[in-house]
Amino acid sequence: MIDPRAARTADPTAPAAAPAAGRPALEIAALHKSFGATTVLSGIDLAVAPSELVFVLGPSGSGKSTMLRCCNRLEEPDSGTILLKGTPVTGAGVNLNQIRQRIGMVFQAFNLYPHLTALKNVTLALRKVRGLSRAEAEARAVEALTQVGLADKAGNHPAALSGGQQQRVAIARALALEPEVMLFDEPTSALDPELVGDVLAVMRDMKSAGMTMLVVSHEMKFAQEAADRVIFMDGGSIVEQGPPERIFGAPEHERTRAFLSRVTGG
Repeated sequence: MIDPRAARTADPTAPAAAPAAGRPALEIAALHKSFGATTVLSGIDLAVAPSELVFVLGPSGSGKSTMLRCCNRLEEPDSGTILLKGTPVTGAGVNLNQIRQRIGMVFQAFNLYPHLTALKNVTLALRKVRGLSRAEAEARAVEALTQVGLADKAGNHPAALSGGQQQRVAIARALALEPEVMLFDEPTSALDPELVGDVLAVMRDMKSAGMTMLVVSHEMKFAQEAADRVIFMDGGSIVEQGPPERIFGAPEHERTRAFLSRVTGG
């Protein structure tokens, strides 16, 4: 069993080392991205170990979401390489449909089809992308909805679900494709505070089951309790990274300290 903490390094700004037992699940090297004259990513280096939960913090505009979106080519990097268990994500000739099945993504917006039930929202990609029969797709969808605690809501349309339930359907939709890595881009920021806990509980269960996860969020308590490693980004760069107890308890960089002081009230 690979210890996710093997990805930590002594240098808080250095890319994490590959796990001793094999390649990282996700590798990002020298990643650059600009929008016009605005530089958003300035040479990101990051390795995520299998089963590791890496939590990404940083102010608005620091490049967090753009980094995630580059990982499944929703944004095209200007330069750099991304590998998924050694398979190129960037470069010519990449089958994006296959990559996006292997890298699941959950967004701030739920992006559910309002005219489809929860079950059909989950089965759609299974049938269209994976080519499963209706019976196979529905069986896998029920399994995924069960994982997120919503098997009893399979026949409900999104309008009949709370925001937290809709986000859990979105997670089930990604899980049903059996991804190897899951990306979360502010998955709770559109939810009322009382609904956040159910979504975070699902994410904790996924971590316990061994899912590799890269999470952008402002849920600081979740980061402290569930993350294996916390990364602080600012100005398109990784400023500091390390175990949550050090990042939250004794950050080494003034930019990290200032950010945490603002968001935690410390």
